Amino acid sequence: MAAVPVDQLTPEQKGELLCTYAALILHDDGAEITADSLNTLIKAAGCSCEAYFPALFAKMASNQDIGAILKAGGGGGGGGGGGAAAGGAAAGGDAGGAAEEKKEEKVEEEEDDMEFDLFD
Repeated sequence: MAAVPVDQLTPEQKGELLCTYAALILHDDGAEITADSLNTLIKAAGCSCEAYFPALFAKMASNQDIGAILKAGGGGGGGGGGGAAAGGAAAGGDAGGAAEEKKEEKVEEEEDDMEFDLFD
């Protein structure tokens, strides 16, 4: 949904998004996530959603550790496949390609040594 403008979301998607944001706000505040607290926050924002969404989210939140979910993140998928190997001298290529690859690898290694962590 992040790539879709809010005005193009269906009412169900808007309701889900409202409840998600409200649940995150309540969790961040340390408040209990209940259907009433979700409804209160949604109404305070000047919004509305179907009545079943806050109850559904409150039930889901009661069975989950929201903090653990947030720490786990999205998990992401696997990395992209490696590129095809460059042609060597036996394949009709030149040896200069291998030297270029070594330079590129060295630059990548230097980038890894930056000791930068987004979450620390």
